[in-house]
Amino acid sequence: MSKITSTVQSGDWKSEKHVPVIMAPQTVKKGETFDVTVAVGKEIAHPNTFEHYIKWIKLYFKPASGKFPVEVASVSFGAHGESGIFTTPCVVTQLKIEETGELMAVSFCNIHGLWENSISVLCE
Repeated sequence: MSKITSTVQSGDWKSEKHVPVIMAPQTVKKGETFDVTVAVGKEIAHPNTFEHYIKWIKLYFKPASGKFPVEVASVSFGAHGESGIFTTPCVVTQLKIEETGELMAVSFCNIHGLWENSISVLCE
């Protein structure tokens, strides 16, 4: 039996157009709001055509003391050329955290499957 984790891909977002890029401060203040942006195709643009597109992006935060990540954002992109409308896979949200942890993002390409990335965030 296959496991979904065996299908998740990762790579260097500077050379792979499917990896979700997480942009956030490296250090934040406890309980203060900060911006997080997740984008697919930051360095090498993803095609985003009717035939080849990013369907969704999910963002999670895993506190250092926690066992499991918490889903903090989930965005579906619905326009893939219908009526000449195309979406760019980019999500901007704001978070407050109480401790150091890891931001994790997963994206789904309709042709190339699941892709992941993560960064650490220090909470002072």
